Amino acid sequence: MTAGPVRDLTTFATALRHRGMTITPDQVSDMARSLALVDLASRDQVYAALRCMAITDPAHRVAYDEEFHRFFGRFHPFAATAEQHSNLTATTPSQPLFQSSSEATFDEIDSEAGASAVESIASKDFADLDEEELAEARKLVLSMLWQPSDVRTRRWASEKRGHRPDMRRTLHNAVGPEGDLMRIQMRRRTLRQRPLIIIADISGSMDRYAEMFLVFAHAARQRLRHVEAFTFSTHLTRITEDLKRRDAVDALARMSHTVNDWSGGTKIGEAIGDWNKVWSRRMARGGPVVMVLSDGWDCGDPALLSAEMAGLSRSVHRVLWLNPLAARSDYRPATRGMQAVLPYVDHLLPAASVNDLRGVVRLLESSVGVK
Repeated sequence: MTAGPVRDLTTFATALRHRGMTITPDQVSDMARSLALVDLASRDQVYAALRCMAITDPAHRVAYDEEFHRFFGRFHPFAATAEQHSNLTATTPSQPLFQSSSEATFDEIDSEAGASAVESIASKDFADLDEEELAEARKLVLSMLWQPSDVRTRRWASEKRGHRPDMRRTLHNAVGPEGDLMRIQMRRRTLRQRPLIIIADISGSMDRYAEMFLVFAHAARQRLRHVEAFTFSTHLTRITEDLKRRDAVDALARMSHTVNDWSGGTKIGEAIGDWNKVWSRRMARGGPVVMVLSDGWDCGDPALLSAEMAGLSRSVHRVLWLNPLAARSDYRPATRGMQAVLPYVDHLLPAASVNDLRGVVRLLESSVGVK
């Protein structure tokens, strides 16, 4: 893809932003990559490829359609590239559409879009953002693309292309007019997303981060099939039903009535203990990943916290601890709370900016959610 189409794609992304869509540089890069998989001379294929990468909220479908038809109605900026590719493949069939300049193309897209104020906000600590920047950061968090990998379960299901014979169905079908011709039925393990459980600290020391963490939890609930969410300060509160509301502002407003210990003290051990006693038996099935969002400042007994974290770790697949303080270069997990939980944490991650949360999403899409 040459410099012309790169500029055209960036211009199109800018037009979508002006319509209220949050299009990040990562999405622009993904949009460019998606064009390598389609016929660039086909308007319909280009429309579908870019649409898959650009739309993260169903409410944006109309805006995308209008901008696409307005932008591509005047000209087809990739047609020349497609024609060049057609001429090229006539002499060098093995030459890919995105030639050796593809990486430079993506770097150019990132350099053009990455210099924007949006990416500047994405890299800043939530505590350093003003109200306008916080609103933009919320949009970025809500527009994140979640593409979790599926995990094989212990259950088996019939599948024509399965990799193991299903002798029960094979023998059952052998009875009847076609019994002389035994057709081997096959089966394979079923696939599902690994459940995610979010436990968010909303105590006083987390005031600057708690709201953004809850927006992050709302985004997870909208993107994934199996998400349970809780908050804690002095006690544990389930907020899963509140997160089911499609609009994040409505969800947060509903939480303000459900949760009654905002900005209180921090009793992490008691909150984890409540989860172990009340919710573990029904929610630990299927090997969930547990994500605790907390700075680790604890007013309770470290021995209790250590014991309850040990129980939590035994009952789930992985424990991720997201600490906003961990984003600082001089951070050391020296508090009593963090010292108590570290032996039972599989991943200690920073969570002070949009980019930090993007890293968490990428980790959830990796082997953490698969094994």
